[in-house]
Amino acid sequence: MNPHDEIEELTGRTLLVVDDDEIFRTRLARAMRARGFVHVLEAQDYASAMAHARCESIGLATVDLRMPGEGGLELVRDLLALRPGALVVVLTGYGSIATTVDAIQLGAAHYLPKPADADDVLNAFLRASSPPLDPPDPTYDHAPSLERAEWEHINRVLADCGGNISEAARRLGIHRRSLQRKLQRFPPQG
Repeated sequence: MNPHDEIEELTGRTLLVVDDDEIFRTRLARAMRARGFVHVLEAQDYASAMAHARCESIGLATVDLRMPGEGGLELVRDLLALRPGALVVVLTGYGSIATTVDAIQLGAAHYLPKPADADDVLNAFLRASSPPLDPPDPTYDHAPSLERAEWEHINRVLADCGGNISEAARRLGIHRRSLQRKLQRFPPQG
């Protein structure tokens, strides 16, 4: 199947965007519509996402890992139990290897760090719908910057510490206030 046909097949499916960050959610939904997705639904939490899934034939979903109440992993599990053929991409700003493994074991098709844009999400859906032994051509022009890699590492350690800034600072070997200043900055692009 050529890439254009694959994209056309994806854009014909109902997409559910689940994120408690309203600005991110609405921007991603708008960007996906601009890429040809006709039926895009939005949900801010587990309950509203499951309500959509019970009423609509969800074919694709992006799910934020951390949300108030029941989190993204529970949503992945229950959404795929209700809609087994759906492709789910998990998005998170606080990823770790353990949560990635959990998401994949629960049936997520892909796992992306935030801030992910619509092209990243579309490529994740395309990759998920291709055969597993058909790797994409390597692209070396999107290596993360050193600042971005540092930011992701800090957030991974913080997530592993359950959000405890003092413990994360101790593990990172930096002062707690320095860590707090780094966390206040917006994540660097690239």
